[in-house]
Amino acid sequence: MEFDYVIVGGGSAGCVLAARLSENAKAKVCLIEAGGEGRDIFVRAPALVAAMVSGRPRINNWAFHTEPQKGLNGRRGFQPRGKGLGGSSAINAMLYARGHARDYDEWADMGCAGWDWDSVLPYFKKAEGNVRGADAYHGADGPLQVAEQSEPRAITHAFVEAAACQQVRQTDDFNGPRQEGAGLYQVTQFHAGPHRGERCSAAAAYLSPTVRQRPNLAILTKTIAMKVVIEGGRATGVVIDRAGRREVVEARREVVLSGGAFGSPQVLLLSGIGPRDELARHGIEVEHELPGVGRNLQDHLDYVLSYRSKRDDVVGLGPKGLMQLAAAGLRWRRDGTGMFASPFAEGGAFLRSTPDVDRPDLQLHFVVGIVDQHMRKIHFRYGFSCHVCVLRPFSRGHVGLQSTNPRKPPRIDPNYLDDPRDLELLKLGARKMQAILTAPPLDPWRDAQLYPHDGSDAALEADIRNRADTIYHPVGTAKMGTDDMAVVDPSCRVHGLKGLRVVDASVMPRLIGGNTNAPTIMIAEKAAAMIRAAAS
Repeated sequence: MEFDYVIVGGGSAGCVLAARLSENAKAKVCLIEAGGEGRDIFVRAPALVAAMVSGRPRINNWAFHTEPQKGLNGRRGFQPRGKGLGGSSAINAMLYARGHARDYDEWADMGCAGWDWDSVLPYFKKAEGNVRGADAYHGADGPLQVAEQSEPRAITHAFVEAAACQQVRQTDDFNGPRQEGAGLYQVTQFHAGPHRGERCSAAAAYLSPTVRQRPNLAILTKTIAMKVVIEGGRATGVVIDRAGRREVVEARREVVLSGGAFGSPQVLLLSGIGPRDELARHGIEVEHELPGVGRNLQDHLDYVLSYRSKRDDVVGLGPKGLMQLAAAGLRWRRDGTGMFASPFAEGGAFLRSTPDVDRPDLQLHFVVGIVDQHMRKIHFRYGFSCHVCVLRPFSRGHVGLQSTNPRKPPRIDPNYLDDPRDLELLKLGARKMQAILTAPPLDPWRDAQLYPHDGSDAALEADIRNRADTIYHPVGTAKMGTDDMAVVDPSCRVHGLKGLRVVDASVMPRLIGGNTNAPTIMIAEKAAAMIRAAAS
């Protein structure tokens, strides 16, 4: 098989690239995805994220684990990742957040010319089909539908009021002129048409039936990318395994890796591209030494407080709660609204840890149910939870290989809390979060706390080390830039090789201050434009 472009990974970035590059009818495009179609009811129904994220059973989820984390008392962290077209946009909470404008200006300062806020905003807007319409910050005509929540719970509004009691003012748009404050998240969800109320994953947005019918686009699902073929310093194709049959998909112009912060460095390493010592450890011949591959891993470490609820207008998993969810499911099938359309993480806030920091460095996610160990520990009662994370962590980890078998998971070591500044910031955030959760507006709901402690600094630190884990935002392992550890240049081209790019969250030089799905889609929109311009 021969194409102009071969894209490895059908996640958020890969779906964007496949759609945009195949708009040119003269360009033949192949999209390779290891998972399935990503169109089942678990993906489409927002509430069923609870069944997917736990990885028990593994529904549309790779369900990776980290190496033992010394900062977390030797625990192995859990890393849910989407398995199927749409990638993690098919199993996330659908929250639409871009980060702070200054984050992107700092990318440019770090050697990523053309990635400042004014340069990336047009690509956010190009992707976006916001129900609010077009304005200086938003687009209305893009494929990614961005909706208001149909019926946020009363407790979510009470959370915003509780934040106001702690001098956190309300904001009605985390992606507008002022990120700081508390409010309700917008969600990547169909707000119009026959799919109203369904999740708008990147696959649902970009790989519509019309796009999938393009004669110049081939989509290969349940296909493993074994390695990139390098000939004379140029990527010429990808070795794939499809149903036990190995073959080469040739690329006349470019191979683009879009496997995410874990998958893209894994494919690079399997191809002999990366740090010499990592390749030698697995007996892989060095095709191109590139020391930054797999390094610079950053993630949002997350700490959760949960409370039982006195009221039953939140999510509960007891007999009555399950009956309520079943009724909500029937309603959702009928009109796309109600509890089954909820992201569950309905509200949130962006906070500054101290008045002297220049932008929010903490984020809250308020959830209308009890969340414990990524829904792997079930509580059969009504409740609510809140998450806090440090938005720009100082700790850095890495991704490597466990095996030369591409079907084996990569070795993931986020190195959480390696830098002591992260722990101090997380403790500050936890105290701010608890102050909000114990404010009077939440009194009608708040009952016993799930994991109480005496409130001392030592007890809080112990609880963080015992229970904190990811909130699913790994980035940075093929970072963009011009320094010695950069993997790709500002056009996402792999340094020192021709015909090979990486386009996904792995190219972020530093984690942005917010959720990472919308920025990943923006990266792919911008990269697609650069790829098309290079071919013209």
